Amino acid sequence: MAFIPKATRKKVEAANKSIYLRQSLIQAVEQIAIDNNTSFNNVVVSMIERCLEEGQDEAKE
Repeated sequence: MAFIPKATRKKVEAANKSIYLRQSLIQAVEQIAIDNNTSFNNVVVSMIERCLEEGQDEAKE
């Protein structure tokens, strides 16, 4: 199943956090953002949220 980022939501309280990524990973995420007409940040946040939701679902089983 292809990954589709969530639509941008209303602004919520947030903070900045720096992370270091391989250049190839950055390029892959940037391409997903371009393909979905959204930001790099939205793609990363959507991916993290999806992984966390899947982890919670697995813990319930």
